[in-house]
Amino acid sequence: MANKITDMSKIRKVIKFYCDGKSKLFISKYLSLSRNTVKKYISLFKVLGLSLELINEKTDAEVELLFAQATVESISPILQTLHNFFPKMECELKKVGVTIQHMWEQYIAINPNGYRSSQFTHHYKVWSKHVNPVIHMNHKAGDKIYVDYAGKTLSIIDKDTEEIKEVQFFVAILRARKYTYAEASMSQQKEDFVTSVENAMRFFEGSPAVIRLR
Repeated sequence: MANKITDMSKIRKVIKFYCDGKSKLFISKYLSLSRNTVKKYISLFKVLGLSLELINEKTDAEVELLFAQATVESISPILQTLHNFFPKMECELKKVGVTIQHMWEQYIAINPNGYRSSQFTHHYKVWSKHVNPVIHMNHKAGDKIYVDYAGKTLSIIDKDTEEIKEVQFFVAILRARKYTYAEASMSQQKEDFVTSVENAMRFFEGSPAVIRLR
């Protein structure tokens, strides 16, 4: 970066005060920041269509990268409206079964003159890259296995009794190699979990230094 970014705690306070309705002059004096600095971070916050909740969810490193990569540019009202929709959309997409197409249908219902589906998807991907900057970390191949259960249960049918049973979907990923193992298990209890992890390590043909639950 050409200029050292402002202390993260102050950036968070700038955003919080702004969302609380404080004036730029008040924020500038209270935090001992120049009015131009306050104006810059508020403008970035608005242009990116962020929310205070989204900022609070991020680490200091993520916030720093977010504001360091972004630039203050004038955007059209229609794009600003779209950006304002994206924080809510990002929360909804974390729910099981919600897709970008579903969210576009919600967006176009309240903005009939808004972007078509393909443009909507494009702008969301661009926005997401800005607000979810990637912090590059070096991974030693095979040193970590990430394990988790899918949020939605699956069902199996007993071929003899035709009884339908719900099962858990276990997934293990050997991150650096992008190698994946998955299986269905009867529960998420300790015994079934340990068995699933053991099966994953047999599949990967090795034991990692760390097993991390996502």
